[in-house]
Parts: sequence; C-alpha cells; structure tokens
Amino acid sequence: MHQSKAKKIAISLLLTFAMLVSAQAAEITSLIPIGHTVGIQMSANGVLVVHLSPVQTSEGEVWPAREAGVREGDTIVRVGGAEISSNDDLQKQIALSGGQPVELELLRDDQTRTVTLTPCADEDGVYRIGILARDSIAGIGTLTYVDPETGAYGSLGHGICDSETGVLMPLREGSLIYSVVGSVQRGEAGEPGSLQGEFQTDSTLGTVEENTESGIFGTLTDKSFLQSLQAVPVAEADEISVGEAEILTNVEGDTIEKYSVQVVKVYPQDDEYGRGMMIRVTDQELLDKTGGIVQGMSGSPLLQNGKIIGAVTHVLVGDPTCGYAISIERMLEEMTN
Repeated sequence: MHQSKAKKIAISLLLTFAMLVSAQAAEITSLIPIGHTVGIQMSANGVLVVHLSPVQTSEGEVWPAREAGVREGDTIVRVGGAEISSNDDLQKQIALSGGQPVELELLRDDQTRTVTLTPCADEDGVYRIGILARDSIAGIGTLTYVDPETGAYGSLGHGICDSETGVLMPLREGSLIYSVVGSVQRGEAGEPGSLQGEFQTDSTLGTVEENTESGIFGTLTDKSFLQSLQAVPVAEADEISVGEAEILTNVEGDTIEKYSVQVVKVYPQDDEYGRGMMIRVTDQELLDKTGGIVQGMSGSPLLQNGKIIGAVTHVLVGDPTCGYAISIERMLEEMTN
C-alpha cells in the first residue's frame, strides 16, 4: 500500500512475525484463494502524529507539542479527558482549552503516556499545538483468501502503515470496497510501479477488523464474486520448496489471472526480517503488463502443487521482477490469534 524505508535490504516494508502456528490456525485446512484487488478504507483509533511543526505566533515560533515530549508516531487518544477519534475532535478540544494547559493521553509502542502542554494562538488567533495528524487512510491492495466456512479473510500480507512515520495505523474501524484496475504504472529498477484502482464507494465487500504486521483481517460480507471459485488445501511450511509456483493477481480491469513465478529461496521461520520466501516473476505476459511486482499486488496469493502457500508482500526496489512473500501459516496465525 505505502512504501517506507528499510535498513540493510531495499524492500517496501520491514516486518516481524510471530513464530508459532496456533492450534486454531492448524485447524484451517482449506481456503479460497482470491487475487482480486480491493479498496481499503480505515479510520484510526485516535489520531496519529505524523509531523511536528512550530506554531507561528505574534511573538515568534513556539513548539508546544515537541517541548511537551510528543513524538512523531505517537497516537493521541484523549485530550483533557475527552476521547479523540478524528482531527476535528482534536481541533475542537484544543480550541476549548482557551490557551490553558491541557493533558494529552498518548499511545507509544503499545504503552500509554500522558503529557501536559499549553496550546498557543497563531497569528490568526487560532489555538494550535504544533502537530500534523492523520485520522484515516485509504488505498488499494489484493485480497488473499477467504475461509469458506466462516467468511473470514486475509489480505496484503503486511500491515497498513503511515507513509510519513512508518507506524502501523491504529485501527478503529475499516471496510473493503469493490475496485477494478484502471491502469498500471510499470515497475522499473529503482522505481516501484503501482496499480491504479477505480473504486465503487457504495459497494462494500466486508469489514476490516485487524491491522497487523502480517496483514489485514476481517469478514467478507459480500460473497458474490466467490461463486465460481474453489477452495484449495493449505500448505504447511515444510511443504514449500524452491521451484515453480503460480500467482493469482488482478492487474487489468476486473480479471483475475494466473501467472508463472519461481520460488527462488525459502527462509527459516526465525528469519530476522520476517521473510517467508523470495519469488521471481517468470511469466512474460505479467512482465509485459507490470514489469514484475508492483504496489497494489500485495496480498496476491501464491500456489504450489495445488496448495496455497502464501502471499506476495514486497518488491525489491532494485529489481521489480523479484520480491518477498509471507507464508500462509503466518497469515493464519495472525488471523486466529
């Protein structure tokens, strides 16, 4: 969905994963692989601080938030005891302070912190605290699978992060909406490509209930496009091998196609970067259309020997024909936690 900087390895996101597969995940033995793009809309639980800035007052610059200890990546959940769920809520509470000290409740690294700061009036007389905050996010990704028994789905294979801070967006509520691919920006070495989606905002497909490092999860409420699709067995980690595989993906209009890829490396479960496998696109038709793996294809399911083995998650910035994938076991572990 969004590209962020990674250390040591040039990939679009850097993730860590739980290492054990739960008994509940192990009970899911078959899934319907999808490969269709979806629009994803999410509202944050609180507001995410994406940038600190000075407030320009009649007496010069002041930094109320920074001086109080607020950091980029913090989530503001309460101001003066009032719950905050949007930027409008935040601005209202700051205005109500009348320039008096106010207490902010923050979430940072899953820990609750409290700071006190004093809003100041800018040159127009508007009280501000010197932050730029985000309360929602939207984009395009690919639906990986649906559990035929429950309608539970998994998508993306990585979390939705704020593009400025790289912080996992704290989820309040979200939804999937119907989309088709309008155009493709082809990937080139050093310049990841992307799918350009066309969305039907009045066509809700399901809920987004979890945003995790291993993907987003929820319930598919509109199953109309599943009617012609069949469930396949779930591969265990030791069944994934180097060799031929297939990717299901939607890179043109409303059509899901199957393309050839090669699993070139399978990583151990304790891989420090959380990688499940490395893949290379070998299908010339897909290479002609996209240049390889592009943003928006995250979540495209991978099949090997008739089983679902995982989902594409990252593209190598220097070589868009290659990327990384998460194993299906890891996605199911996160979904069933």
